[in-house]
Amino acid sequence: MHPTLSVVIPVYNSEDNLIPLHAALTEALAPFAYEVVLVDDRSRDASWHRIETLAANDSRVVGVRLRRNYGQDSAIMAGLHHARGEYVVIMDDDLQHHPRDIPALYAEIAKGYDVCFADFPRKLQTGIKNIGSWLAGKVAEVVVRKPPHIYMSPFKIIRGEVVEEITRYRGPYPYVDGLLFQLTDNVTQVPIEHHARHAGRSSTRLRKQMVVFVTLATAFSVAPLRIVTAAGLAVSFLSFLVGFFFLVLYLARGVGVYGWTSLALMNLFIGGTILTALGITGEYVGRVLMNVNAMPQFTVEQRIPPRPGNDTGGFTPR
Repeated sequence: MHPTLSVVIPVYNSEDNLIPLHAALTEALAPFAYEVVLVDDRSRDASWHRIETLAANDSRVVGVRLRRNYGQDSAIMAGLHHARGEYVVIMDDDLQHHPRDIPALYAEIAKGYDVCFADFPRKLQTGIKNIGSWLAGKVAEVVVRKPPHIYMSPFKIIRGEVVEEITRYRGPYPYVDGLLFQLTDNVTQVPIEHHARHAGRSSTRLRKQMVVFVTLATAFSVAPLRIVTAAGLAVSFLSFLVGFFFLVLYLARGVGVYGWTSLALMNLFIGGTILTALGITGEYVGRVLMNVNAMPQFTVEQRIPPRPGNDTGGFTPR
């Protein structure tokens, strides 16, 4: 029998958070039939040992350990492949998303929505993460037609049928929120308090934020290619206007153009535009290559409790 709720939590270097997180989940979800899927994204601390202990003492806890660090969205995808609930909650491992708010998300999605996001009126996170979230949201409005008023929160609940569709995606660089908005527009949100981190430091860095931005921009749209094409046309048109202006100036007044400054600046500008276009095109070509070569989203080293059959591949049926 499938549980009502599955709670999928990607875990990375959070050994001090897992026991209080489990206690909070146990208290908050007492009225529900539920499971907790903890996906260790190859932590460097004792997180996996904590997960083993929790799974040994609580049959509702499922532990999944990946063979290497794949990143948050790949870890979430691994958890979704192991989740069996009618509704699936995705949340962070640091108690900034508190389990006692899960019933509010469940009550809202039970009204008939496919996805319900937590909307944080006040966010207790780093400035880099705030900027990255804002930028990803703006890009998503263009690329996957996200409604402007919806905040793409990492704390959300998803209907099980939508989760099944998400797990059909086989690309090597998944972005769960992008997939959600491609699949459905039956989306809502509820205001939820954002809490202080229980322990440890955030693993979010500028590089990771840029990876998310590039994945969203290139995995779901050809908009960057069209932007570069438009920029190339604009540069060509501007160059034509400048050349025509100097030609008229020479014919009308006999004034020639001397010096290398203008030529050097124009060459640098055009060269930069060409290199940017090549870089974006290369990003698309590289992603096509990785899809053709079937690069996995994740590989599972160990699952607790073990699942019958082969459980070491990148994809496991729900």
